[in-house]
Amino acid sequence: MATFSRRPARSHQGPSAFGSSPRRFLELTVTLARTDFKLRYFGSALGYFWQLIRPLLFFGVIYVFFTEILHVGKGVPHYGVYLLTGIVLWTFFGEATGNAVPSLVNREAMLRKVRFPRLAVPIGTTLTSLFNLCMNGVAVIVFALINGVSPAWSWLEMIPIVLGFLLLALGFGMLLSALYVRFRDVQPIWDVVGQVLFYATPIMYPAYDYGHLERWALLNPFGLMITQMGHAFLHFHQSVHLARANGQAFIGQPFPSAQIAAGGWGHVAISLAFIPAIFLLGLWVFTREAPRVAENL
Repeated sequence: MATFSRRPARSHQGPSAFGSSPRRFLELTVTLARTDFKLRYFGSALGYFWQLIRPLLFFGVIYVFFTEILHVGKGVPHYGVYLLTGIVLWTFFGEATGNAVPSLVNREAMLRKVRFPRLAVPIGTTLTSLFNLCMNGVAVIVFALINGVSPAWSWLEMIPIVLGFLLLALGFGMLLSALYVRFRDVQPIWDVVGQVLFYATPIMYPAYDYGHLERWALLNPFGLMITQMGHAFLHFHQSVHLARANGQAFIGQPFPSAQIAAGGWGHVAISLAFIPAIFLLGLWVFTREAPRVAENL
């Protein structure tokens, strides 16, 4: 009687999110980011300057409209610096998440043929946007110095603020890129959500314009970080310029700290809790979907 041995079924599990080698994962992520950065401006006469021109043009239009027509920033000390810095930070977040959404689908051919850690794709896309943010940050500092803002130790607070934007960009990028593989409606939905978040964040106007709704509006982590950005970047220079603001005076500080604007540390803690929560949610969803990405494309 012939005997048959049952072989274990082959696993069709695809590559994981991180892979088996942390070093390979890191090298691949940096390589993808560097390649994407180079290809983005390949064949362009102005190259990187296009990346700088976009936020500057948007800043110029908003600045003229708000100060000359709506008089929102009229008399606010260093309103232009506040506005430009907020636009540059939001441009980074919008670019990072917008490019991350279709990042897996755009690399469909590579994902089907090569086994590599899938998480390197959205993280590499975010790193490319981080490169752009660092270079745009140099332009912001130069503009601030020309505008009369002197360097201060409080500028170091910009590091955790940028880190907060980076974690949110990574969290949303991982979440949306994984969902976009299955649901192509994700991209237009995110375009609308991104616009809502932009106008719900005090970028074009300081946080005190919210009035009695200020503390509730700053439950938005973007609004909280932008408010603290204005305080860290500009609050040392308010006393000099308040007396010179065309005779206008402010009740309190134009750029209060996030803790004061939000009405206490309780609101700050709730707002900041959204940052790791969104990051961990995005990581969890992406890790679950990563082995099936090539199959679902």
